[in-house]
Amino acid sequence: MNKRNFLKNSALLGVASAIGIPSFSKILENSKHIPEDELAQDDTFWNSIRGGYKLKPDYINLENGYYNFMPTEILEKYIEHVKEINYQGSFYLRTVQFDNKKRIAAKLSEMLGCKDDELIITRNTTESLDMVIAGQNWQQGDEAVMAEQDYGAMLDMFKQISKRYGTVNKIISVPNHPKSDEEIVELYSNAITPKTKLLMVCHVINITGQILPVKKICEMAKSKNVKVMVDGAHAFAHIKFNLPDINCDYYGCSLHKWLSAPLGAGILYVRKEEIKNIWPIFAEAEKDMNDILRLNHTGTIPVHVDLGIENAINYYTTIGIDRKEARLRFLQNYWTSRVRELPNVVLNTPKEKNRACAIANVGIKNIKPSELCKTLLDKYKIFTVAIDYAGVQGCRITPNIYTSTKELDLLVKAIKEMVA
Repeated sequence: MNKRNFLKNSALLGVASAIGIPSFSKILENSKHIPEDELAQDDTFWNSIRGGYKLKPDYINLENGYYNFMPTEILEKYIEHVKEINYQGSFYLRTVQFDNKKRIAAKLSEMLGCKDDELIITRNTTESLDMVIAGQNWQQGDEAVMAEQDYGAMLDMFKQISKRYGTVNKIISVPNHPKSDEEIVELYSNAITPKTKLLMVCHVINITGQILPVKKICEMAKSKNVKVMVDGAHAFAHIKFNLPDINCDYYGCSLHKWLSAPLGAGILYVRKEEIKNIWPIFAEAEKDMNDILRLNHTGTIPVHVDLGIENAINYYTTIGIDRKEARLRFLQNYWTSRVRELPNVVLNTPKEKNRACAIANVGIKNIKPSELCKTLLDKYKIFTVAIDYAGVQGCRITPNIYTSTKELDLLVKAIKEMVA
């Protein structure tokens, strides 16, 4: 058996052991010829995945968008990493720490289709993108384009930059139900002027789950010589894509979301020719200005998180990229299709398949999102999060691959009863 096959089989056995099904690799093998959309509806297959998670029985967790907690397979290995590094102490930190981080970053680069020297491991999306925003050479009067639906931490950083340097923030609003890609692209295009320095766009809007046409937006911006920063917090390991195809300048995401890596893991991609133009958060001496590692100096960090990322990558690729995306999209459509046309129900997420995957947002007229969220938890034991800003009033519903259709049936039942 060659090394590649040995590692692959070892990964399968690891998943099987955690799930408690010795024949899990056989299940995967027997399912490989089944189309992803068909397998996505097979509860028997996905219940075997569910067996690998330790789920709290107090409530149904439909708020995986904040933190996709680790399945047992990853968690147990993560705990072992903590123990081992605590055992080795400074020896680990002064010897193999950086080689391991470099190897794992290379695996992430491969997943995204970018070069190894264009990506670093950070702690989360906020750190990644705020570094890009704060690290620009801003001049008074420079403009930045963004949407009110963007994540608050990045909007706050743009506000701080505006106060500090006298820049101008041009804020658009993305419709919850766009008529076409061109409608969205035009909104961003119309906000650009000769003074525009940077455009920020979400790959997947966190409060509604809408997937934006980032490739078209990047093409438009590039035609106007505007750099583009993409917030991919909810895209990586959720929907299939590669960075060269998008053609953005900067891309950041959190790995504790859809990759189910340990908390405190993110990435930052910077196009090679842009690396020299970014000021790091923490100064790094005697590094080549074109070396992306100059943006990665953060002091002593919990390095066991890096090792947990590698386990999360193995788990994700074992399940299968296409299988996971198909299942997540199926789960979202499973419940939204049953409530979308109900009177007084407001779906803040597009219906079209290409415009959403796992995440959706539902509201009920005349019920405040906070009240809806509280009722779902108190009466129906369903945990969600209330959203009440940027033209979105409702609860964000975020299942994960372990979520069962029976649990979503209870969500549908709850919505129907509240509407009635």
